[in-house]
Amino acid sequence: MPFQHKHGLFPRIIGKGDNAKRLMELLLRMRSEAAAEESTATSRLGMMPSSTIESLIIIDREVDMVTPLLTQLTYEGLIDEIFGIKNNQAEIETSIIGQAPGQQPKSQSGAPQQQSLKRKIQLDSSDKLYAQLRDANFAIVGPLLNKVARRLAGEYESRHGAKSTAELREFVNKLPGYQAEQQSLKIHTSLMEEALKHTQSETFSRVLEIQQNLVSGTDPTAQHDAIEELIARDIPLTTILRLLCLESTISGGIRPKDLDAFKRLILHAYGPQHILTLHNLERMGLLIARTAANPFYIPVGVGGSGAASESKVTNYSALRKQLRLIVDEVNEQDPNDIAYVYSGYAPLSVRLVQTILQKQHLLSLTSRHGDLPPGSSSSSSQGFAPFEQSLQNIRGAIFNRQQKGESEAALKARQMLTTGGGGGDGREKAVVVMFL
Repeated sequence: MPFQHKHGLFPRIIGKGDNAKRLMELLLRMRSEAAAEESTATSRLGMMPSSTIESLIIIDREVDMVTPLLTQLTYEGLIDEIFGIKNNQAEIETSIIGQAPGQQPKSQSGAPQQQSLKRKIQLDSSDKLYAQLRDANFAIVGPLLNKVARRLAGEYESRHGAKSTAELREFVNKLPGYQAEQQSLKIHTSLMEEALKHTQSETFSRVLEIQQNLVSGTDPTAQHDAIEELIARDIPLTTILRLLCLESTISGGIRPKDLDAFKRLILHAYGPQHILTLHNLERMGLLIARTAANPFYIPVGVGGSGAASESKVTNYSALRKQLRLIVDEVNEQDPNDIAYVYSGYAPLSVRLVQTILQKQHLLSLTSRHGDLPPGSSSSSSQGFAPFEQSLQNIRGAIFNRQQKGESEAALKARQMLTTGGGGGDGREKAVVVMFL
């Protein structure tokens, strides 16, 4: 509510998911309570629809449990997978990236002390090189680093061409920036080399192959032998559980006899203490037994009120075509679709946002394969239209609520105050996207 008090009400609240709907209802209730308490003209003016915000989009993370189970393939994602990122920082062993510059501690006798085992590095947009690399697919990070290295080498060698003191002074002034960028290049080159060892391993390739087979819609039982082989190799349990939860989420569960067999294998290989781990995953609905005989047929349940039905289970078999979750041709060098981040799989949560904000792009993808939704002739409709029918295959409620002000007179007064009487300053309105 403080955000709405400052910028005005969200003119429209759109979202998907049961928890997202609860948040929307909570916002409406808080607005009603705040309006009942306020009586001054200024506060009433603050409860008018915003002139700078177009809408609020709320996506419940429960509607897309597949994306976090997949291996991240961007540069930042692989650093998170291998080393872990917390609060925009990662702790990396000094044997990989070296000790920080100027930090060579010495003992009282003057001899260098043993270096610390790990070094904490900052990973955010304050590092200009990292800002360029973080969202790039890992396949193109090497060429990008090579390009930066050549540029820095050329700029550093330009000092030999300085013919006047002014040119030499300009180079000296830029030298600290060159040195900082050189240090950043050294760090990210070392991280890339370490990540390359990980991505070129047989285990990584096998896990990635299983994941891509599952999301592309192949028979999940055909992947069981490969998963059993990974268990026999004693790879980390989290990797095994991610694969099993991925199959369970996409296929509406795992065949009961196969699930029991995997549970026995896990307890034998990793210890009986993981009975609780398996039980907790089952309670969360991530690792369950399938009730339908066919993994590609997931019935859509209907509940709630209103015209829109609410799916109890996400039907990925239908969504692959309807929302183009699988893109065969991905341009990793110059990406034009979000599918590049997983080398062919478009995250469902992002596709949901695109059904609201990038309708034309999504319609162009579906039209290539003859999967246009009904009523798709217009791409300027509000909310999820014309994709509402497709969204019935996703678990959770759908809502599209418009918020109106107290009166037209107050709305005009607010516009006069915020735009200086011009009735509009030509600026584009912002859209707030929240993943709950």
